[in-house]
Amino acid sequence: MKSYLTHLECTYCHATYPADEVIRLCTECSKVLYPRYDLAGARDALNPDELKNRPANMWRYFEVMPVLDEANVITLGEGFTPIFKAERLGDKIGASAVYIKDEGLNPTASFKARGLSAAVSKAKELGITKLTMPSAGNAAGAMAAYAAKGGMEAYVFMPKDAPEANQIEVSISGGDLTLIDGLISDAGVLSRKRAAEEGLFDVSTLQEPYRVEGKKTMGYEIAEQSDWELPDAIIYPTGGGTGIVGMWKAFAEMEEMGWIGPKRPKMYAVQAEGCAPIVRAFREGAEFAEPWENAQTMAAGIRVPGAIGDYLILGAIRESGGGALTVTDDEMKYYMSLVASLEGMFICPEGAATAVALNKLLVAGDLSPDENILLLNTGSGLKYLDVM
Repeated sequence: MKSYLTHLECTYCHATYPADEVIRLCTECSKVLYPRYDLAGARDALNPDELKNRPANMWRYFEVMPVLDEANVITLGEGFTPIFKAERLGDKIGASAVYIKDEGLNPTASFKARGLSAAVSKAKELGITKLTMPSAGNAAGAMAAYAAKGGMEAYVFMPKDAPEANQIEVSISGGDLTLIDGLISDAGVLSRKRAAEEGLFDVSTLQEPYRVEGKKTMGYEIAEQSDWELPDAIIYPTGGGTGIVGMWKAFAEMEEMGWIGPKRPKMYAVQAEGCAPIVRAFREGAEFAEPWENAQTMAAGIRVPGAIGDYLILGAIRESGGGALTVTDDEMKYYMSLVASLEGMFICPEGAATAVALNKLLVAGDLSPDENILLLNTGSGLKYLDVM
């Protein structure tokens, strides 16, 4: 297999950079960089029908992945998670076609495995051996696991109230864990300081070009698993937002390759009432989201006061005709129990937030009961036993 990666492009000022350089953000405007591909070449090289014969993981889309040499791929089998029809949940809330894509079945039990497999693999290819990141939880466990698999050093900075399971994951995988008083934004300051002092490469959300490529494979899978017909709406729990922007990137790539048409799902970003910078910016019509003061929520994955990709998230939900809304911690806890009792799935609080949001959108009339709606459960509820 051959990757058709060609270059990196700034998502804001459109400056371009070689794909073989070690670079994190655009040097012109400090915004997010995306890998770009020769999609005409990829289209000629890969017919979607051929995917049936490929391994059931995210690297099945190798032609549009950023690693050039297959020998550099660090994989634990991430991706190609199942989509389940949530019939009993749909009956309960009055919707006939509700589906859940269960990212909790990934290695390290969350969707973060996708982004970190891609980022750590590309770091290996670029000769990087020491990685650092701030994390509210699941990303840290994933980074430590993939770094261990690749024989690399992992340094993690995490709020001390992050779920205990995530802290243990980092330590047991041989990661260097530093717990701090504060939020993920505070952890990010310390991570960047250590990176500058010790030559570590920071793989924070959207602060390097490759994590988004792992996350975009959710979009490819949703299309493939739905026979190349996208849902009417996708509801996604949003912290750093790489999942939404990754899927949005995937849809554009697939259309350019002729795999899907121009139809797009309405994209809905869900945040916690105690940490909702994207929702506030969406309602105010702003291009960027101001950082949220005193962020609080039990859902560690969406306790992100500020996202560097805010303009990309807001752009995707606006272009799609979707929206942004908040849920409370109590609502998340209730829907964790509701989904488990109806569907047998122990989803994480962030995943439960999407079910809460669906109910609210149906009640408000923003979604109709007969639309095909996909909820993303981003991780396993087993990671949250201590906070439950």
